[in-house]
Amino acid sequence: MSKNGDGKDHDITSDRRQQSKSPPLGTVSLKELSAHVGLSQATVSRVINRSATTHRISAGTQERVLAAAASLNYKPNVFARGLRNKRSFTVGVIVPEIREGYSTSVLGGIEDTLLQNGFFYFVVSHRHRENLLLGYPRLLLDRAVEGIIAVDSAIHEVLPIPVVAVSGHIRRTSAINIELDHALAARFALEHLYKLGHRHIAFIKGQAFSSDTIVRWNAICKMARELDLFVDPGLVVQLEGSAPGIEPGREATAELLQRKRPFSAIFAFNDLSAIGAITRFHEAGIRVPGEMSVVGFDDILSASTNNPALTTVRQPLHEMGQVAATTLLRLIQPEGAGPPKTSIRVLPTFIVRDSTSVAPSWMRPRTTSGEQGKKRQFRPRG
Repeated sequence: MSKNGDGKDHDITSDRRQQSKSPPLGTVSLKELSAHVGLSQATVSRVINRSATTHRISAGTQERVLAAAASLNYKPNVFARGLRNKRSFTVGVIVPEIREGYSTSVLGGIEDTLLQNGFFYFVVSHRHRENLLLGYPRLLLDRAVEGIIAVDSAIHEVLPIPVVAVSGHIRRTSAINIELDHALAARFALEHLYKLGHRHIAFIKGQAFSSDTIVRWNAICKMARELDLFVDPGLVVQLEGSAPGIEPGREATAELLQRKRPFSAIFAFNDLSAIGAITRFHEAGIRVPGEMSVVGFDDILSASTNNPALTTVRQPLHEMGQVAATTLLRLIQPEGAGPPKTSIRVLPTFIVRDSTSVAPSWMRPRTTSGEQGKKRQFRPRG
């Protein structure tokens, strides 16, 4: 017992006893953290490793554990945990490129889910170079990843770890595909343009290397037949090269205009090519949407801020990334789940903005007297 500055008794033994209850900052072990909060090591470990929901640990308990871990600066030894369980808690993500648009939106959903579940990830981009696309799976395996998510990237090799493909269209039982309903997407876009009176519609197809190009084009052709719309081969162009941004769409639209074939609307493979098309129309003095309507695909962030704001098919890109990551984690740690599906389909929505309007009067279908609104002018040839 001693006297402090104000003359009152000060119990040094009590202070030491109190200090022993709280380990030094930055040096606490899981055992010490568990003792500090009065819970089992298993419970604390599940909260720290983001598996509390699976084990039905209450929100209050989770908050208490995380608050104590933060106050004591607890740092889980992930490396030791991995060695102990022969786990790396790491996955690989393969994307074509990391720029604004499709891949970054999907990556956002993947990242959210992996971080919530205590997983690290490597991201590699192949820029459509075949040697990189072929080499990356083995490179990631050498880094002990427990699974791979391939975004718009076809993996042909059968790997000894789970693979989930977002729009990869990998047709084998060893991979699970997250796929958009392209038939519904085509219906949204073509019915919208049809109802606005557009019959001469141009199309910008995706690059040959894109996994979605063939599937989406087949869906468009099928929907056009259902609507009795003639797809004029002279009004179809394909994106070329892998240059970033809007330039491929601008060049494809320039080619369309050089062909001198009349059209009043264009359905582009993605939003960037649609914005490139609008740029070229502006350069040519063609008003969008007054003289030309433009529909994109994806609904990237800049679609709503473009001038004019872009009418587009919205892919739930962030959700697709979340579904892909959740699916992969279930394959890595199945916990008694049933056999996974080989394909998981997600649905698009259609966002009408300012880049589409009624077709110009001189481009609308003509009808005979008494048949107005009933008879379509253009029918498939052959």
